[in-house]
Amino acid sequence: MNYEESIAYLESLKVFGMRPGLRRIQKMLALMRHPEQDYRTIHVTGTNGKGSVSAMLDSVLRRSGIHTGFFSSPHLADYTERIRIDGEPIGKEDFAAYMEAMKMIADRMVHAEMEHPTQFEMLTALAFYAFSQAGVEYAIMEVGMGGTLDSTNVIIPEVSVITNVTMEHADRLGGTLKSIAENKAGIIKEGVPVVTAAEGEALAVIRDRAEELSSDTFVFGADFTARTLDWNDRAQRIAFSSELTGEKEHVYSVSLLGSHQARNAAVAIMTANLLKSEEQRITDKSVEEGLQLVSWPGRFERLTVEGQTVLLDGAHNRAGIEALRVALDDIYPKGKRLYLLGILADKAIDPMVHILLRPEDMVIVTKPDSERADSVEDLSAHVREVTEHVVAEEDFSKALSLALSKARETGRQLIICGSLYLIGAVRTILLARAKGK
Repeated sequence: MNYEESIAYLESLKVFGMRPGLRRIQKMLALMRHPEQDYRTIHVTGTNGKGSVSAMLDSVLRRSGIHTGFFSSPHLADYTERIRIDGEPIGKEDFAAYMEAMKMIADRMVHAEMEHPTQFEMLTALAFYAFSQAGVEYAIMEVGMGGTLDSTNVIIPEVSVITNVTMEHADRLGGTLKSIAENKAGIIKEGVPVVTAAEGEALAVIRDRAEELSSDTFVFGADFTARTLDWNDRAQRIAFSSELTGEKEHVYSVSLLGSHQARNAAVAIMTANLLKSEEQRITDKSVEEGLQLVSWPGRFERLTVEGQTVLLDGAHNRAGIEALRVALDDIYPKGKRLYLLGILADKAIDPMVHILLRPEDMVIVTKPDSERADSVEDLSAHVREVTEHVVAEEDFSKALSLALSKARETGRQLIICGSLYLIGAVRTILLARAKGK
């Protein structure tokens, strides 16, 4: 099985959909002799911020001299991005070889008249196996849906991290904030400490679940805090405080921008402090360096292409769009803006557009590379409720060229956002153009 064949096989597994229960993944891991037990794990979930927190923790651990694995979803351009070893995506040859091994195990299960594992279960098992083969010491498992129905929930982590909890995924998780919080709280394990930035009703759910399982809870705003001191267009300085750790206004430089990243950094710092008790290689210096050097593609990422600065942000739901708008207003308060915007049809398009845009903004509307993408006609109608400066171009490649041209002509800051599918597709084009290809 080569890489292209492995991806075709993985895509074919979508037919199995999402199925509750841990029986299939548990059986796979038993047949693999439990590779997930070969290293320590940090489990991260939440509705927003989980990717940034995970990237920060991975950077901190690597600066501490620790051999790391990092599992995340979705990817921007390539499935290999979901499984990283020491910060780098695994090779395509390794991915194909590991997927072939997973297929052999799945075939054995079907032959034994068991259910075939789902696509995400196969990918999760592959990550566990890849980390074991690479001999990683710590793995960060970042998961979107989280909770008891998630295939990563077979692990017993060193720390459980729940970033924040909003109404995102309400249609899939019972329709209430409480039901979403209950799902996220499903990663909490008996006696394993929990670090969270959740608030209100969601925090109450998490506290109750942690208390049931005798797990200590560390809450942003109560047990630790952070505030932004200043920033430029490359980094921000934050002041972290916690009576529990004895830190007061400890200043860190964070390469990810936006006030929401100050909160995410605080969650990562608190998690690192908890790990210090068992891992002496993690020091104040390695935490500082990890936050200063962290990168997370497609999250307020600046690229320079043919002399033009482009800002890419993976904001694809209401909370993400709110964070992006605040960051833009903080960092570029008076700047003229040009957006390349594409959004999936199942998102809260109207509030996202009204939060993001100003009447003076120019918008090029396009269609993300996804079957779930909203039409340019529908999205344009929403955008025109805020600004009259709207151009529609369905082909995202042509829309990108138009956006770059318009940005040069008008001197506007070009911002690309609305969907990770859009970010992934145009980022590949931009990187190629930046290299002169």
